[in-house]
Amino acid sequence: MLVPSNPVTPATNPVAFPPAFLWGAATSAYQIEGAVREGGRTPSIWDTFSHTPGRTAGGETGDIAVDHYHRYRDDVALMAELGLNAYRFSVSWPRVQPTGRGPAVQVGLDFYRRLVDELLEHGIKPAVTLYHWDLPQELEDAGGWPERDTALRFAEYAQIVGEALGDRVEQWITLNEPWCSAFLGYASGVHAPGRTDPAASLRAAHHLNLAHGLGTQALRAVMPTRNSVAVSLNSCVVRPLSPTPEDLAAVRRIDDLANGVFHGPMLHGTYPQTLLTTTAKITDWSYVLDGDLRAIHQPLDALGLNYYTPSLVSATEPHRGGPRADGHGASDHSPWPGADDVAFHQTPGDRTEMGWTIDPTGLHDLIMRYRREAPGLPLYITENGAAYDDEPGDDGRVHDPARIAYLHGHLAAVRRAITDGADVRGYFLWSLMDNFEWAYGYDKRFGTVYVDYATLDRTPKSSALWYGRAARTGTLPETEDV
Repeated sequence: MLVPSNPVTPATNPVAFPPAFLWGAATSAYQIEGAVREGGRTPSIWDTFSHTPGRTAGGETGDIAVDHYHRYRDDVALMAELGLNAYRFSVSWPRVQPTGRGPAVQVGLDFYRRLVDELLEHGIKPAVTLYHWDLPQELEDAGGWPERDTALRFAEYAQIVGEALGDRVEQWITLNEPWCSAFLGYASGVHAPGRTDPAASLRAAHHLNLAHGLGTQALRAVMPTRNSVAVSLNSCVVRPLSPTPEDLAAVRRIDDLANGVFHGPMLHGTYPQTLLTTTAKITDWSYVLDGDLRAIHQPLDALGLNYYTPSLVSATEPHRGGPRADGHGASDHSPWPGADDVAFHQTPGDRTEMGWTIDPTGLHDLIMRYRREAPGLPLYITENGAAYDDEPGDDGRVHDPARIAYLHGHLAAVRRAITDGADVRGYFLWSLMDNFEWAYGYDKRFGTVYVDYATLDRTPKSSALWYGRAARTGTLPETEDV
């Protein structure tokens, strides 16, 4: 459980993980469910975005995705067969509350009730994420996350789902990667809804923070006290190109925009003053009303950290357009409002198919940072994984030794952080299976289970078998292909 009063007992073996450590996998609704027009579901911003020409690779959409909506029982059985003991999934807001307002559609809730029951029957702990980017389109039409009302609507939605599932689900996450929602969605425009307004992106960030706080209150009002509430942040490990004052100042700007804008109010009840100063020419922050920071600063039961690769930055001339080497897609518009004089550099080392450098030291650094930022708060790695160009071999198996090495390195970094005193209680690899990878369509495969997109057949890759062995033994097997 994500409950501080029930801490994980440390392992005595320096190679083993704690006995109660959660070994899980993660997915999100729009990326896997499909069935976008069934059971009363209405379009989300990602339905609209993916159906807009030029927005996604090959014009691909999540209309079918990998059809988890109809195949969830088989998918849960596969998780159990692999040996996973936890599964993090997201609820589709427009499947449960199609307009983002008013009563729930019970058939939508029933799908998640059935999924939770199936998981529990197989001994797998469900972890529910309320928001993984699929805002109901009607709320975006009314202004989306830059509008305060969206945060109020989120609290109502949280209450609906909490009432429906809170008796059986103990682990709750309000938002997944609000940075992506705010800055990729409203500043660079490479994610839904595809807007490019720096001021709107900062308003969106504040109202996502407010949604987290109000949603946390709403969940706790309707759920048993044993349940826990967390948030998943894709906090950035930002490193300077050089130790010069200019490059260190560049690190400060990006750290504020990547991390402080969310963990500042969530963990400390305030926005960093340096963030307010950096963005003063873009916004006056007058939308931060009296009481907002108190509402956002709710006590958390745990913190989820998503990590893929570190960032390397330096001071430079103001950005003039064109792709930026920040790992968040090519756009003429920056996702870093107020930081146009910061340059991103490719970090050295091997890379995944996303072009992201493989660096487990960044995960260790991130964990230890939040041990300092939030002492005593349990931590979970709620996403970590790699995309590779996987294909079945002549034997019909999918051999992915590079992913095994990636997982081994990052899990070893987690184990080292635990040895160094961090209270890390679980790891959710991204992702359980290949799926719709947002603007990349079906071109990037993050899954440890291979999906044939023509037949939708599932085949566990070697990495799934390796990870399952780690989950069953609580130790890291050797990295040779399974």
